[in-house]
Amino acid sequence: MSETGARPEGGPPPDTAPLSGAAWPGDLRPYQCEALAEVDRRWADGARRTWIVLPPGSGKTLVGLEAARRLGRRTVVLVPNTAIQGQWIRHWEGFTRPEGRTAGSGRDLGHAVNVLTYQSLAVFDPDAETDEEGRSATPVRDRLHANGRALVDALHDAGPLTLLLDECHHLLQVWGRLLSEILDELPDTRVVGLTGTPAASLTATERDLVDRLFGPPVTGASIPALVRDGYLAPFAELVHVTGPTLTEHEYLAGQAERFEEMCTDLLAPGFATTDFLPWLDARFVSRETREGGRVGWGDLAVREPELTDAVLRLHHRGLVALPEGARVHERHRHPPRAEDWTALIGDYAGNCLSPDSDREARERIRAALPSVGHHLTRDGVRRGTSPVDRVLARSAAKSLATVEILAAEKDAVGPRLRALVLCDHERASARAPAALRGVLPDDAGSAWLQVSQLAADPRTSALDPVLVTGRTVATGPRTGAALLEFARAELPGVELALREVDGLHSVEGAWTSRSWVGVVTRFLESGGAQVLVGTRALLGEGWDARGVNTVVDLTTATTPTSVVQSRGRALRLDPEWPEKVAHTWSVVCVSHEHPRGAADWSRFVRKHEGYLGVGADGEVMSGVAHMDPELSPYEPPEDPVRVNRRMAGRAADREGTRARWRLGSGYADLVLPTLRVHAGRAVPADVPEAGLDLAPPEPPEVLVGDQVIRPEPVDAPPARRLAPTLVAGTIAALCLAFASFGPGSHGPAPLAVAAGFGLAALVHWWRDARRVRGETLRRRREAARVRAAAREPVGTARYACAVADALRRAGRSATGAEGVRVHVDTDGVYRFTLTDPGSAELFAESLDEVLGPLVGDPRYLIPRYVPSDREGGGSGAGSGVTPTDATVPVFHAVPSVLARNRKGALAFERAWRRWVSLGSVVHTRSEEGRVLLAAHVGTSPLEVTTARRLTWE
Repeated sequence: MSETGARPEGGPPPDTAPLSGAAWPGDLRPYQCEALAEVDRRWADGARRTWIVLPPGSGKTLVGLEAARRLGRRTVVLVPNTAIQGQWIRHWEGFTRPEGRTAGSGRDLGHAVNVLTYQSLAVFDPDAETDEEGRSATPVRDRLHANGRALVDALHDAGPLTLLLDECHHLLQVWGRLLSEILDELPDTRVVGLTGTPAASLTATERDLVDRLFGPPVTGASIPALVRDGYLAPFAELVHVTGPTLTEHEYLAGQAERFEEMCTDLLAPGFATTDFLPWLDARFVSRETREGGRVGWGDLAVREPELTDAVLRLHHRGLVALPEGARVHERHRHPPRAEDWTALIGDYAGNCLSPDSDREARERIRAALPSVGHHLTRDGVRRGTSPVDRVLARSAAKSLATVEILAAEKDAVGPRLRALVLCDHERASARAPAALRGVLPDDAGSAWLQVSQLAADPRTSALDPVLVTGRTVATGPRTGAALLEFARAELPGVELALREVDGLHSVEGAWTSRSWVGVVTRFLESGGAQVLVGTRALLGEGWDARGVNTVVDLTTATTPTSVVQSRGRALRLDPEWPEKVAHTWSVVCVSHEHPRGAADWSRFVRKHEGYLGVGADGEVMSGVAHMDPELSPYEPPEDPVRVNRRMAGRAADREGTRARWRLGSGYADLVLPTLRVHAGRAVPADVPEAGLDLAPPEPPEVLVGDQVIRPEPVDAPPARRLAPTLVAGTIAALCLAFASFGPGSHGPAPLAVAAGFGLAALVHWWRDARRVRGETLRRRREAARVRAAAREPVGTARYACAVADALRRAGRSATGAEGVRVHVDTDGVYRFTLTDPGSAELFAESLDEVLGPLVGDPRYLIPRYVPSDREGGGSGAGSGVTPTDATVPVFHAVPSVLARNRKGALAFERAWRRWVSLGSVVHTRSEEGRVLLAAHVGTSPLEVTTARRLTWE
């Protein structure tokens, strides 16, 4: 490997150094071949730029180099940092290639493969003229520093190139604009972008930029698909929830008291000229305009979603009435957060409080808001730096929790443990704010402090933790000598020495991060160390260490890119441990005493939005539920100890995690919306165990309508069949009469005949009476069974089947009830998914509307009839209705997508009458509908709570 700008001796000149003759000695994986074949097709179609999306650990580097090899041109690779730079060079050296086809990092582009950092290109002249916001009308290329311009000139002079852009989501702002300008001047260059971040996870800015630079992506398989196929290691996402230390807790409690006092005053009458709660009522409940109209809730929610969500959480707490037209979702069924209070207070201060007559009220608000990181200004409430957020994000308790996690992992896997701890920074660049001095140490949350604690604790010191950042390599006292010896052997001739700094031993000398990252990585994989502690900037992206099987994430970054990349560090297969199972731990600090005490939890939730992991029952889903089904994205757990205990159990059961991934089983590689429905009762007895898929239901045998049950329960006894009895009895009577009054010459014959027919009449009567008694009992048993079935609650799966069938009848879905998947999570909550990707989201939304409270402005209602104990009036003569068959209606909303027109409503009615109840839709614009809506608005037809999630199939 060459790390200098010098051209290899005897190597070809830059204009004649293609990649011809090189070849990868191993086999490409199927998904890699598919991606490369698609790239070849795009070249054949005339494209000159493309980008490839493959998960971290799936071999993007190999795919990029193979794409370049097939083109045969001199190749320039741009990477985010020096740690990745060395890996690309080493990977190219794994190819079989003719002599002189080398890789290096020289800026003169004298190698066959030239690996540079983005920073080496985007070096700007500090004296270039810009406006006060740093913008310039001058082309970016003209503002480059001389070194940057020299590199651009080298790109021009190098001839036809292949340009590989590793982790191309980094092409933001200046880098993206610069590359766009440069590529416009290099029309013969073929460009391949590579990223592990799915296109759907990119921000709008990132997506627009990569679309403009590259066009549509070449998308490979997802992370779960590659795990199932055995190309990535099975993994579990785990969380450790901790509380602040005693010192931190006392500080947070003091801050909380100030804010709570202000909120108490705020809710009391006489706080201001117009009090807070009456203002909320006028602003959000009544919503009357000056012109005498009324602002629609839907319009208000679109314009000001932060405020309307806050109002609904205050409604959940009982502070305001439910605004007409509003619908309470899962995110609203939680106490109001500090963000809710500050948003509403800002609206109240800006639109209601007078600067003159309400000066005292404004001052009380002004004094309390800093305790939750906000400030009252002339223009309203503005968010500032929150000391509370800093305390929770950098709490000393999180560093201590990391020690506990790694001690537990050591106990579980012993010498196999290879862990990476990711931090935001090596050491704080400035002192803590004055308000936090004595609460947080200056180095709180730093990688340096974490290594110090790991090295000092007897349970983890034997793991030989090593600190590696872009500036420093350091260890605890017991590890320094071994690392120094290893580094000297790896880099012969490089002078290195140990120096003690603040309790750690720093390895110093003539080396840089470009070389020491590789040395320390090999030291880890050889077992010299079992834990690396580093920064996200250096090791959180692209860094390759196959042996890593545990990641502890202490960073605050929540972008999809950073989440996918950091978790990818542990997913690579390990040849030394074929049964490897990876763990990624998140450490969260929560304070239930402070109104912003869930700030770190919210950050944790944002990290897992859209990230797929395997749950306790083997379901692959996004969000925090894949760690534990009881975890809510809207509030932290009340009992962290119980959660941590369950997490420890999962961490000790790597084999269980491997089994839950069901390696080798089939999949569709689709992410589908799903609806979780919690009925607040235990798992039904007929479900053998939680965590199973249930067979879809059949249409019910018994349906209930308006004062009717079908099939109709019949209690009345059957009609008597007495004709044979009457005939035989009549004959017997005639014979007796003939014998009594007839001539005596007939003798005993008439009497014998009369006796025979009399006996026959008696036998038939007895048999018919027995038949009637038996049929009556059977009818009554059947009627009781039908009525019992009618009284059974309608299973949620039947509502789901009705929605699915209705969507298909209305032309909104390709599948009906047969496509409904019913799963019971390990906590007994039912989950419903429609297997048609095109309508799965619509299905989840529609089922949520059917099961939820009757709120908003539904166009159609439909009744579900349930048996009542009151006496029924029947439906007319011959109806067969008895007093026990009386029914009462419970009204549900017809899903809005089907209620747009009568055709859709009738499609829903038909499905409803098949699966749920014999009800008919009612248009709420009719006189009957207006009366029904007014009478039932705000009611809940079912005692359930719902939550939408994403699941992978």
